Amino acid sequence: MNKNNQFKSGFVSLIGRPNAGKSTLLNQVIGQKIAIMSDKPQTTRNKIQAVYTTDNEQLVFLDTPGVHKPKHKLGEFMVNQALDTLKEVDVVLFFIDVSERFGKGEEFILNSLKGVKTPVFLVMNKIDKVHPEQLLERIEEYRHHYDFKEIIPISALEGENVQVLVENLVKYMPEGPQYYPDEQITDHPERFIIAELVREKVLYHTRDEIPHSVAVVIDQVKERPDRKTYVQATIVVERNSQKGIIIGKRGAMLKQVGQEARKDIRKLLGTDVFLELWVKVQKDWRNKARFLNEQGYSNRE
Repeated sequence: MNKNNQFKSGFVSLIGRPNAGKSTLLNQVIGQKIAIMSDKPQTTRNKIQAVYTTDNEQLVFLDTPGVHKPKHKLGEFMVNQALDTLKEVDVVLFFIDVSERFGKGEEFILNSLKGVKTPVFLVMNKIDKVHPEQLLERIEEYRHHYDFKEIIPISALEGENVQVLVENLVKYMPEGPQYYPDEQITDHPERFIIAELVREKVLYHTRDEIPHSVAVVIDQVKERPDRKTYVQATIVVERNSQKGIIIGKRGAMLKQVGQEARKDIRKLLGTDVFLELWVKVQKDWRNKARFLNEQGYSNRE
């Protein structure tokens, strides 16, 4: 903490359409993977709480599911999670993909922000994909729709202007306590992050309807006498055909998912890992309240 004891701390919500790059920014700021990244929309399903701490400040980020028109109970949960955070924070980051045109999704989010008294930043991501003139056009376009406190163009993937964003956030933070210890980077338990790392690999290797139909349940995490961590997880899908795709010919797909997930889990835990994966069919799980509640997809406190 600094000598004047003027420690600043606060909460920041990231809100935006699916696939805008919110999780990429989060991992860039924290410097470690805690939110999974994918080219599939709606990758983030839970509100991820990530913690950035220095000697002088602590920023607690809430990375929310992308706002979209829900088609099932899981979708409703995801959208409610995103909008609820607007009431809990000191700054809201409205995250956009600057290479995409302004559409109904952005309009819906901006309408949701109109009643918010919290300062709102416009974070224009993926500037590496557009010409500077196009960026200026986008800035003018969004200025007409909302009175943003700050407009900050970044490339979350390349890390460009990310530190500038952090410095601007600190300016808006009140003096306050350090909510989390220095070494803590998330409030999610290891089991949750392990499940997300497995799900990320499934998303990466599958196409069509499978990404949205996959859940990962951690059945067991146990440290063995040989100092290896034993992890048993079940990949849940909605149809037998999806199960066949994830297992792959002679188990090749499942083996690949397991090998890649194990590397990330090993980095997370700092131990050698034995990962055992199973695949199970749970028909229409995204509309089954009991299953959703068991997996933490519940809007109740």
